[in-house]
Amino acid sequence: MRTSRLAREPLPWLALGFAALLLLMPATRPLFAWAFPDVDPPLYQGETFLSLWASHAVLVAAASLVSTVLAVSLGIFVTRPEGREFRAMADALATIGQSFPPVAVLALAVPTLGYGALPTFMALTIYGFLPILENTIAGLTAVPAAVREAAHGMGLSPGQVLRRVDLPLAAPTILAGIRTSVIVNIGTAAIGSAVGAVTLGTPIIDGLIADKLPYVLQGAAVVGAFAVLTDQAFEGLDRLLRRRTTQMPKRNPA
Repeated sequence: MRTSRLAREPLPWLALGFAALLLLMPATRPLFAWAFPDVDPPLYQGETFLSLWASHAVLVAAASLVSTVLAVSLGIFVTRPEGREFRAMADALATIGQSFPPVAVLALAVPTLGYGALPTFMALTIYGFLPILENTIAGLTAVPAAVREAAHGMGLSPGQVLRRVDLPLAAPTILAGIRTSVIVNIGTAAIGSAVGAVTLGTPIIDGLIADKLPYVLQGAAVVGAFAVLTDQAFEGLDRLLRRRTTQMPKRNPA
């Protein structure tokens, strides 16, 4: 039964396929040479796709970690009694900020920070902050007041209520914001290669500049596969969190 369940789970197969795509990209050279006989060389000749992916993943992970820590902290603050006067400001920030496209945020970062990975990191951090903040506020606000009152009645301190009640119940909603943020940032990081960042967008930008369509297709295929794999990983984590959330009353009947 365990083997059958593993066979039905898409994530391991997606991960295996993605690893094969990264490592076996050189083997596709004959295919691209056949499809694009006028392009020489038909395969991107810069850094390996594995190296580009590693740089891309580190950039997205670092920016997402900073965004998550800052956004969740601010979301907790404005939903506590001492920070409620700043709630309207945080809501406006989340709403207005998401109306700006990621490319615009990146363009605004370049004049201040120059070219390279740093402006891309800042753009990813700023833009990724917004959906996480919005979902953190929504998730914490949706926790039923009766549940909090019951927790206080059991003698839990405000900090304990936050850790044991609010955050576990709001976790699926917060995770949905993080999921959106990370997936958007995977695509935005590729655009960062236009300002000097080394990412999976490098073959795409080089292909556009040199008019070599195979490079664009190769880079886009890996970026798309990376986004799909990451999305499925979040899907599995979401199911786990929701399962634990539904089991909370059973473990804590009081």
